[in-house]
Amino acid sequence: MLEKTTRVNFLYDFYQMLLTPKQRSYMSLYYLDDYSLGEIAEEYDVSRQAVYDNIRRTEAMLEEYESKLLLFQKFQERTKVIGELKTAAGQQPELLAIIETLEELE
Repeated sequence: MLEKTTRVNFLYDFYQMLLTPKQRSYMSLYYLDDYSLGEIAEEYDVSRQAVYDNIRRTEAMLEEYESKLLLFQKFQERTKVIGELKTAAGQQPELLAIIETLEELE
């Protein structure tokens, strides 16, 4: 479950601007602020089922965006390569400084 939550949080970070304000709000409350379905439903005066359905549809949309744009996959690959570069650079301060600069660009 934690792995799914982490993945959805990353996808939300990458694709939130493609969502409607209501979708962003529900996802933010549920995944970032740890609200329950009932608390969100009460906040918006809708049923728990309506909140659940909206969150599940939004998760599916985020996965669809990722399947087409691959922003999260590319981020993971870049992170791995940067880690490998750091290991390969060892104790060479000049190279480590360049790698850190590259890391900050993300």
